[in-house]
Amino acid sequence: MTRVRSFIAVIAALAGVLLAAGLLLGGLTKDTPAQQRSPELKPAAPAPGKAPTVPTQAPSAQPPMPVSLEQALYLIRSTLLTLNDANRTGNYTVLHDLASPEFQARNTAADLSNSFADLRRRHFDLFSVALAAPQLSALPVLDGNGMLRLTGFFPTRPLQINFDLLFQNSGGQWRLFGISVATPQAETQPQDAQQAQPPSSAPTAVPKPVPAAKKK
Repeated sequence: MTRVRSFIAVIAALAGVLLAAGLLLGGLTKDTPAQQRSPELKPAAPAPGKAPTVPTQAPSAQPPMPVSLEQALYLIRSTLLTLNDANRTGNYTVLHDLASPEFQARNTAADLSNSFADLRRRHFDLFSVALAAPQLSALPVLDGNGMLRLTGFFPTRPLQINFDLLFQNSGGQWRLFGISVATPQAETQPQDAQQAQPPSSAPTAVPKPVPAAKKK
């Protein structure tokens, strides 16, 4: 009986120790804050790429042309085709009226008819300038008086068409100020053709048209 009591006492003591340990452990758990997860780090968005810097081209030493090559071609063709219409009809009024005021003051339609009588007599057709490409003797330039000069030739066969045209800026438009047309014999081999020489009487400050050179 005494042993049973002693065994019960030991068990009771152990239970007390276990209960005390449990209470102590619970207290420690309450005092310790719960561990928090660190926020997930998202990869930073890549910075938007910058457009590559395009170096500006160095300004050309050559002054800009007063007109583009396309504009020059239009002026050459429209002038020569208007002249061709005048030669075919014998009426130079349109060519006269499209010219600059100073040209009109110095030249009448009758003057133009006399100047181009040779082309008209030979029935020389300038229509080929609408299809052929002209060869300019020089790039479009302004002379000392601010006039636009276009000089060159159309390599037509058997006669080529030389032209020397002068335009004045009137009211924001390039209008005819001087004109000279010649039809010399074309070179035998186009690749060996030299630069066309301007007609013997090139347009001057006095825009009196000159007749075309006679065929040799």
